[in-house]
Amino acid sequence: MEQRTHRLTSQKLVGKPVKIEKNYAEVLLKTTEEMAVDEYGLVHGGFTFGLADYAAMLAVNEPTVVLGKAEVKFLKPVKVGEKLIAKAEVIEESGGGVRDGTSPRRKKIVNAEVFNERNEKVFEGTFHCYVLEKHVLE
Repeated sequence: MEQRTHRLTSQKLVGKPVKIEKNYAEVLLKTTEEMAVDEYGLVHGGFTFGLADYAAMLAVNEPTVVLGKAEVKFLKPVKVGEKLIAKAEVIEESGGGVRDGTSPRRKKIVNAEVFNERNEKVFEGTFHCYVLEKHVLE
């Protein structure tokens, strides 16, 4: 499926899409030294969150999707050099819009999980996404 949103996202900072399907996406991120917060190589949680958020946006895959709210848990630390994969799935849709099968509904709730190379879950969250009539900056 074609990527329809967030096309200019930095693959270096937020990840590279590896799968985009209807209501589902996977994004891969290799963590780097510049993401570290200390001499131990602990990766700042913002990069893990950004990866999960990007996967959530791609699961919705509408050009005008925005994040309204997120409820997240950081489950394990991430270290520089680890490869992470985020898996996101739309689990609920609600709100306005024509329900003829062609128009998106307004609100989409997306579950996202991030795993390290050992398939350990390091992050999980619920993202409340909104598909707007026009771009948020218009």
